[in-house]
Amino acid sequence: MLLETERLLLRPPRLADAEPLFEILGDATAMRYTTRQKSLRDCRRYLAAHERQRRRLGCAPWVVIEQETNSTIGFGGLYEDPFDPGWGPEVGYFLAPQAWGKGYATELVLHCVVIARRQTHWPVLCAFAIPITSHRSGYY
Repeated sequence: MLLETERLLLRPPRLADAEPLFEILGDATAMRYTTRQKSLRDCRRYLAAHERQRRRLGCAPWVVIEQETNSTIGFGGLYEDPFDPGWGPEVGYFLAPQAWGKGYATELVLHCVVIARRQTHWPVLCAFAIPITSHRSGYY
């Protein structure tokens, strides 16, 4: 299953995606407000847990690929977090720092909202944000 937005390709992760995703999910800067994957093995387990959720619930984060470069730039989408259950469906994303400030997060989130609105079994969609105390150019 391949989904497409204006500038992004979204697809479920494959085993070969673990290494490029670990560069993001294991990066202290990219993951500074959430749990960072400590090893490639942990990253593989993390991806597998989300894929079990996809089979069970019909949604899980996608590999986020920049169409122009065909580069993996993130992991995110519409999902129920298998590591912090009970919040219901949410939108989340983790992008490589070099992808920040380009509007990719907004593009991904808007696509997720469209998908969520089509789902009759999700009456509420949640998103969480970490407040930023100081603005830095190119931050997001």
